[in-house]
Amino acid sequence: MGAKSNAPIIIKRKKVVGGDGHHGGAWKVAYADFVTAMMAFFMLMWLLNATTEQQRKGIADYFSPTLPINRISGGGEGMFGGTNIFTDQTLVQDGTGAAMVVPGEAAQVAALREIEELLVGRGGESLISDQALRHVITRLTDEGLVIEIFALEDAPLFLAGTSMPTAVTSELTQMFARVFSLVENNIAVEGYLQARPIVLLDNPVWDMSMARAAGIRALLESGGLEADRFTRVTGHGDRSPVVSDPFALRNDRIEIILLRDPT
Repeated sequence: MGAKSNAPIIIKRKKVVGGDGHHGGAWKVAYADFVTAMMAFFMLMWLLNATTEQQRKGIADYFSPTLPINRISGGGEGMFGGTNIFTDQTLVQDGTGAAMVVPGEAAQVAALREIEELLVGRGGESLISDQALRHVITRLTDEGLVIEIFALEDAPLFLAGTSMPTAVTSELTQMFARVFSLVENNIAVEGYLQARPIVLLDNPVWDMSMARAAGIRALLESGGLEADRFTRVTGHGDRSPVVSDPFALRNDRIEIILLRDPT
């Protein structure tokens, strides 16, 4: 054997490193979650911009109702889920699904819910035109169904400085009168105005808010409602703003309340 046969054998191993590596796939999951969250955020911003105030209020009421009840359930197809609201010229009283409401109140709540859905179209198409529907927000409270009509920058409810209703106000009240005839609930009408930047000794907002509320009552009566169904007509002046800015036009509004019967 030669001298080289006893030499140590050296094995050289070459380590191949491709950049810094990706350190596994965890970053892909985190990145996908981030992209999904951003997509959801931009969709939310788009929806907020694309919906009206009435639609946003309806969504908010769905997730946090004023009364602890569920919507009435029903079967079949169509706007009223298999029950015709015009049957015998009265609302159906067979709503189910109410929770935490005493039996005597369940039928009232169901009827008011049907009135609400008929007006704003939550169960199908509304009886009110799209232009008029921009002015309407509804909410169900312990007192009853509150139907709020509010002024918009391009569409006031009354002629400036008067209690003379505009065309959209007349359209809404005439429609309300026809729908209210389907139930027997008493009615309250309340007028509100935006504040004025100048403090006046004889502030006209009190008389004006009262005159506008009285004018709405007269329009509802001319639409066929009996006078004895009105329990109160109130003018609140500028003392109950609905938004933080008391001078905002949004505070110029009328509230019509279908009152719940005491049980």
